[in-house]
Amino acid sequence: MSYLDRGNDAILAQQTVRESNARTYPRHLPMAIREAHGATVTDMDGNEYYDCLAGAGTLALGHNHPRVVDAMERVLDAGRPLHTLDITTPAKERFVDSLFDSLPSAFSDSAKVQFCSPAGTDAVEAALKLVKTATGNRSVLGFQGAYHGMTNGALALMGDTDAKEPVTGLMNDVHHLPYPYDYRCPFDAGGEEGHQLASRYVENLLEDPESGITEPAGMILEPVQGEAGAVPAPDAWLREIRRITRERDVPLILDEIQAGLGRTGEMYAFEHADITPDVVTLSKAVGGGLPLAVVVYDESLDVWEPGAHAGTFRGNQLAMAAGEATIDYVLENDLDDHAADVGARLCDRLESTADRFDVVGDVRGRGLMLGVEFVDEDADWRGAGPYAPDGDLAEAVQAECFDRGLIVELGGRESATARFLPPLIVSKEQADDVAAIFDEAVTAAVNGQRRTQEVTA
Repeated sequence: MSYLDRGNDAILAQQTVRESNARTYPRHLPMAIREAHGATVTDMDGNEYYDCLAGAGTLALGHNHPRVVDAMERVLDAGRPLHTLDITTPAKERFVDSLFDSLPSAFSDSAKVQFCSPAGTDAVEAALKLVKTATGNRSVLGFQGAYHGMTNGALALMGDTDAKEPVTGLMNDVHHLPYPYDYRCPFDAGGEEGHQLASRYVENLLEDPESGITEPAGMILEPVQGEAGAVPAPDAWLREIRRITRERDVPLILDEIQAGLGRTGEMYAFEHADITPDVVTLSKAVGGGLPLAVVVYDESLDVWEPGAHAGTFRGNQLAMAAGEATIDYVLENDLDDHAADVGARLCDRLESTADRFDVVGDVRGRGLMLGVEFVDEDADWRGAGPYAPDGDLAEAVQAECFDRGLIVELGGRESATARFLPPLIVSKEQADDVAAIFDEAVTAAVNGQRRTQEVTA
């Protein structure tokens, strides 16, 4: 029997037998996808879903966008090379043109680009090597709550200790600093006071000869923390961090792998703060849905010897064609502005749900990178923030969403935050549908939790 003739259960059962225990999404999103268009996917049983995961933010134009499909078909039909290592081609040069056009000229006018192996974590590893080579230093400054990938150096920078616990020999000389998470402020302050304390902490640390940290090779941060639950850095804090690092000649690496290319309402999230970084890591959306990762950095850091960094699949020509088409479409259609408008509309509706339920502790994010955090007001909680994160309720909400035709992912502390990363082409009407389904799902999950509590009582 052809796989196309099988249902969800049969294909999922086979996946369970043959795939690694490390698989993640199928455990909470039990489906096999048959086809996908725009902001929706259809499973093998014919069920249609709004996709607010979208390849963890990879599919900026949604599934099978005609502009992207056409670009790939032209490459295939013309007999162009599909793989060239770092030998250049017209397709590669056009991609770089589009990529640099998407970046602020204050950065791109003096930028160099390094193509990496295809995942975002490879771009992070390359960026770390870059700044260590350029400075001759070894210490790296990261942030609590961070997610930069799953390879050795990137994993060492991760905030989530559960993911690191089983792995020995991670990159050393990594130091995690407080990130200004308003709802769970590490200084128990929040707001302007919270981010001022956070920036002063960093500045004092770098000035203190007894801090225990040797001269840093660089600092890496996400302008909006994605896997931490869509936590946006305050613009004023980012400006302070840029001042602090520039005055001390510490290269600032901004991880825009998930937030970049229009998702937050600007082409790149750092543009909200009007700063210029030294290094930007990019993947996901810039490949148009295909594997592609790059590091863009100031030419002053370009001290690598030939062959100092490589990667077999850095010559993925099909991804460059898809990426060029995606970047150009985002620019031509002002999808960053669209993401800001539709994101604000969706956020307003999510906040309306939050107003009805005390178990929603926080609604946050920027553009179409949003998070809704669930809390347990009755739990004994001594951590940052007023209440304990409630991962069990978030999981119940995710399941209720799935049953109603909505795919959302969880993130944040205790996986208690429902995350929204729909394609940038999502319409206002579709966003309204997403919000309505989510509201129904929260209602059902909360009522189910109350019934369970009544029974156990």
